[in-house]
Amino acid sequence: MMTTNHPAPGAHHPALLLFALAMGGFAIGTTEFASMSLLPYFAPDLGIDEPTAGHVISAYALGVVVGAPIIAVLAAKIARRTLLIGLMTLFMVGNGLSALAPSYGWMLVFRFLSGLPHGAYFGVAALVAAALVPPNRRAQAFARVMLGLTIATIIGVPLANGIGQLVGWRWGFAIVAFLALLTAALIFAFAPKDKVQPGASPLRELGALRRRQIWLTLGIGAIGFAGMFTVYTYLASTLMEVTHVAPEVVPLVLSVFGLGMTAGNLGCAWAADRALMPSIAGMLLWSAISLAFYPYAVGNIWLVTPVVFLIGCGGGLAAALQTRLMDVAEDAQTLAAALNHSAFNIANALGPWLGGLAIAAGHGWASTGWVGCGMALGGLAIWFLALIDERAGSRPALAA
Repeated sequence: MMTTNHPAPGAHHPALLLFALAMGGFAIGTTEFASMSLLPYFAPDLGIDEPTAGHVISAYALGVVVGAPIIAVLAAKIARRTLLIGLMTLFMVGNGLSALAPSYGWMLVFRFLSGLPHGAYFGVAALVAAALVPPNRRAQAFARVMLGLTIATIIGVPLANGIGQLVGWRWGFAIVAFLALLTAALIFAFAPKDKVQPGASPLRELGALRRRQIWLTLGIGAIGFAGMFTVYTYLASTLMEVTHVAPEVVPLVLSVFGLGMTAGNLGCAWAADRALMPSIAGMLLWSAISLAFYPYAVGNIWLVTPVVFLIGCGGGLAAALQTRLMDVAEDAQTLAAALNHSAFNIANALGPWLGGLAIAAGHGWASTGWVGCGMALGGLAIWFLALIDERAGSRPALAA
């Protein structure tokens, strides 16, 4: 087992550094989730229906999936501070272009570009945050970085949604570009100048791909997390079409989802630092149950709102899986950490796609809850495989 638990050289203001990293999470969370909530507004403007607009969400997720491993490997010999600033600069450009997209085709391209730095940013930020605390607080340190993302779902996403309603959806992406620029400036100011990790190389990072426990952990995220995205992608449309709420109520319910993510992020991180694998299983079971309640609750705003909160709590899985990858990655920490977000964005692509298929097949907006429940249970099944494999004392590398 290898952990990154040595204090970062020159980190005289760790709280400010964590704030800077969390600001990047806030920018990423705003664009990732706001694009889903803005779906009913940019779909007609780009001349497409809402299920087709879901492909824009998937394009961003595909960018994360592709970008995370490629950047993590190619940037193995770049200092982490420099890399984080570069990633936020690329993120700013992608979102700025998204705000200017003239057509559906260009929107797909720009959202893919925006997604490229996402996974690598969170992966490197997780390692930097973990280096600031003792080993038994790694999950909570990363949870503080993810706090930026969860707060984005409370403040950033509803704000972007509200702005989208008032002055146009393009401003939602323009705001994210500004947040990315602010993050790059904060990291420049507060992150210590560091050196390349000793022995770092693309080949060493690629060694992560030979470890079975890494693949199983990534599988848990890719399948288990898809349930939450299945529901959230179509939540705004479901609220208006099935629950029949006024458009101004939608941002309030999105904020409730963000409150759930924040509570789940902090609570699951605390539990993960004490009992990691049981915490992962518990969160997957929690997600499956809350998603199963969703189809029965969507007809009433007073029922669906607390269920949306419970579904949001499932976001706590992120910190636990990130910590698990640190434990099983050995000396390929950067690639493993970045791949965690590739897995989450496979979930982000898979969830909207499967949910869209269910809706297009005539099963109704509420059917996304059943699809999501099945995905959470699929993640739990992979967790059992990982547990069996670990207890069997299997070798960390795949057999040749």
